[in-house]
Amino acid sequence: MYRIYYICGIIRTHQNRTNMRPFVFITLISLTLGLSSCDSGSTMSRATGIAYEVIVVMDKAAWDGAAGSAVKEELTSPVPYLPQAESSMRYTYARPDQFDGLLKYVRNILIVNIDKKLYTKVSLLKEPDKWARGQMVVYMNAPDARSLETFLLEHQRAIVNFFTKEEMKRTKEFLYQTYSPTVMEKVKAKFGITLNAPSEIASFKDGEDCLWFSNDAAVGRMDLLIYSFPFEDPNTFTLDYLVAKRDSFTKQMIPGSFPGSYMSTEKRVVDYDAITLHGKYCGVLRGLWRMEGGDMMGGPFVSYARVDEANKRVIVTEGFVYEPQKDKRNYIRRMEAALQTARFPDEQETESADATDDDLKTE
Repeated sequence: MYRIYYICGIIRTHQNRTNMRPFVFITLISLTLGLSSCDSGSTMSRATGIAYEVIVVMDKAAWDGAAGSAVKEELTSPVPYLPQAESSMRYTYARPDQFDGLLKYVRNILIVNIDKKLYTKVSLLKEPDKWARGQMVVYMNAPDARSLETFLLEHQRAIVNFFTKEEMKRTKEFLYQTYSPTVMEKVKAKFGITLNAPSEIASFKDGEDCLWFSNDAAVGRMDLLIYSFPFEDPNTFTLDYLVAKRDSFTKQMIPGSFPGSYMSTEKRVVDYDAITLHGKYCGVLRGLWRMEGGDMMGGPFVSYARVDEANKRVIVTEGFVYEPQKDKRNYIRRMEAALQTARFPDEQETESADATDDDLKTE
């Protein structure tokens, strides 16, 4: 018996809803490879498909009308805090009569049902592992197109945020198995915490109360910055305070190619939020970085600040990306997933609630 869950705790954002590239078709090759990858002892196939891609199953008339436009606009809403607009998800459309065979094994599926005889209001439900392991199926039920449009307008990014968190959970599951031993060893020795970073991040620089790691890639560069400072000021968990601290460490640790150049925060594009991570308060900065003093470089970053109560200090873990030629969405999301693996010693023994669990409630 499969359990069905409601999606709740909707996150509101204030981004412009712009259309991006619509159709990206999942190849039969990727589907076939996924179907052949099964754990021993399990009769259910592993989910297939590409990260941050979703199949939408919906009546053709509704898809071609206002309801379909609202769904497309939701899925292609831009990712916040990137230097260029990038679509949150890519989608492929399938009519209900087409939705069969290999398509049922795709990792992310959105099934939209519009029927005034069956539904009196809009509801979102999820069903994990419906046809494949590691799969997430979301049902959106509505009595009519108008109510569906209104719901999506009032709860912008609800579906996108949910699928994004599911993808980040998958990334974390992979990172717990395959990670950089260099990052793990250095971070544990210096700060007493564990962190599962992508395995290709291997080079590092050691500074005072700070570590800087990088994959040193020519394409898709990902960097990790970890630093700590005493927890003395009650205003620590504010935008201005954390940005000032960030700038002090990046100036010290991350020089540019020109004499006197260094990394800083783009003050016009940065925001502060708070989440619960492993059952504890976590302050989050998201925004853009740039190089001061001549270098024409920049990109997105995300940082997590948490209190290390045992040592009366704040530990900040940050991921930032530099990729001037391609999209940066998947790189920065991968780095944020790595940040969510960071654990203090008292968090090692049990898996407690993390940032992905806050949006779900059992029916």
